[in-house]
Amino acid sequence: MSVRIGFSRQAIADLQSIYDYIEPRGGERIARDYVARLYAYCLDFQVFPERGVRRDDLRPGLRLIGYRRQATIAFAVLGHDMTILRVFRRGRDVEALMREIDPT
Repeated sequence: MSVRIGFSRQAIADLQSIYDYIEPRGGERIARDYVARLYAYCLDFQVFPERGVRRDDLRPGLRLIGYRRQATIAFAVLGHDMTILRVFRRGRDVEALMREIDPT
């Protein structure tokens, strides 16, 4: 099954925040390359989109998956559409932050 992948505004802001966190510590190239790899990892969900752990307790249809033990990606699949809802840097309270999102 192949799906269309979209990114919520908050997920895009999360990627920018990750870049902003890494850039002063590691430089522009390292920050850019890391975020590009993270973004590409999300796009790889086109094939086998229903991976990760279901977390219906936080939001119906929510799935979470880790990225290199450095980030957590929150997403939902509906038919042939998938939305990357959030991308959390390591150390964030994913459960609390996901409860804050309006499911509508």
